[in-house]
Amino acid sequence: MRHRKSGRRLGRTTSHKEAMFRNMVTSVFEHERIVTTTPKAKEVRKVVDKMITLAKRGDLHAKRQALSFIRSRDIVAKLFDEISGQFADRNGGYTRIIQTGQRRGDAAPMAILELVTYSENTVAEDTDN
Repeated sequence: MRHRKSGRRLGRTTSHKEAMFRNMVTSVFEHERIVTTTPKAKEVRKVVDKMITLAKRGDLHAKRQALSFIRSRDIVAKLFDEISGQFADRNGGYTRIIQTGQRRGDAAPMAILELVTYSENTVAEDTDN
């Protein structure tokens, strides 16, 4: 019985699932958008929102907490410097999940997980430089 056990198991061990979430959260902050399965996107969204809330606090303890989950110092610096400023006046709902249909090989439901402030134009301008 799974009584009082929160979160999806996703067919992985706890350590594998935690490592996958770390990688996915890092990718979301690096690219501001990822394509993944819907259950993974729903689980990762919880962690992404918590990291943005830490970044909005902005103190040293919050930065150390973020670094304990996101191992890349560059991504944490981007999170605290750029991304937290974009969400300064927002009280939650930092991410958006867009359903994209089913994956061709195994018919898994696919989705795009992106930050609400994501736009094609800003990412294209950043890559041109």
